[in-house]
Amino acid sequence: MELLISTLLFGISVGGQYALIAIGYTMVYGILRLINFAHGDVFMVAGLIGIYSTSLLTALLSNIMGAEAAAMAAVPLSLLLVLVLTVALGFCIERVAYKPLRSAPRMSVMISAIGVSYLLQNTATYITAAQPTNYPPLPFLGDTVEIAGTSIKWVVLVTPFLVLALVIVLTQLINHTKIGMAMRAVAKDFETSQLMGIKINSVISMTFVIGSALAAVGSMLYFTTYPTIVPTSGAMPGLKAFVAAVFGGIGSIPGAVIGAFLIGICENFVKILPFEGATTFVDAFTFALLIIILVFKPTGLFGEKATDKV
Repeated sequence: MELLISTLLFGISVGGQYALIAIGYTMVYGILRLINFAHGDVFMVAGLIGIYSTSLLTALLSNIMGAEAAAMAAVPLSLLLVLVLTVALGFCIERVAYKPLRSAPRMSVMISAIGVSYLLQNTATYITAAQPTNYPPLPFLGDTVEIAGTSIKWVVLVTPFLVLALVIVLTQLINHTKIGMAMRAVAKDFETSQLMGIKINSVISMTFVIGSALAAVGSMLYFTTYPTIVPTSGAMPGLKAFVAAVFGGIGSIPGAVIGAFLIGICENFVKILPFEGATTFVDAFTFALLIIILVFKPTGLFGEKATDKV
């Protein structure tokens, strides 16, 4: 029973972290019909920003206050810096790599996204010398609590509630604000929205800003749970978040969130299957599940059928 409870909690937590990445995929696809393959690497860069900003701020503040006080003060400032710089990175990627290709064939934009992904990975490799780096422990979130006889980090318990709160805020923004109305209009009909005077570039930039901010929050939670970061650390979480978005119905925010939670729970239960080497098949199970869903429901769980005009 203890094993089942801890596995379920970890699954919900990891699923919530995937959900924060998946929302970025599904929002960009909903407006641009683009799979932003660089999104997982933005998530990885946010983790590295957290590491280096914490070290830099601790060194600077230690000259003003004691080392212990500097370490305590550096963490919240570092988290704020992670959000700001990750949002700036997402904005710059959209303006430099995607905006000039707005009228280009969709395949060209996809190739550009792959190029950005490798650029971020190679830059991270150069900066870190391809060596694993450890994410700084966050106060409170890294502490443990006893539940059903199992020690569990607070981040595991906080993640699902934080994810649901962020999804509610995002849903309210999309449904009840001017920029949200513009996003829905552009997602429905790109060309007509442009003719009606909607500032397409501003809407797309805001979409990337929101997606990058959520990826930054996801990185804080994910790397608190799995603190070792390498330049490819964003690849598999990014792919699984993409699978979650497709699984739930790409373009649907609730679908992406539910798909992410289901994948997180399922893959954690695969790890405890009673045969040797079960953990080896965790990633394979995720993609096998996607294939099964697409065979029986190609639009995903909450996707809507779309008719292409000829």
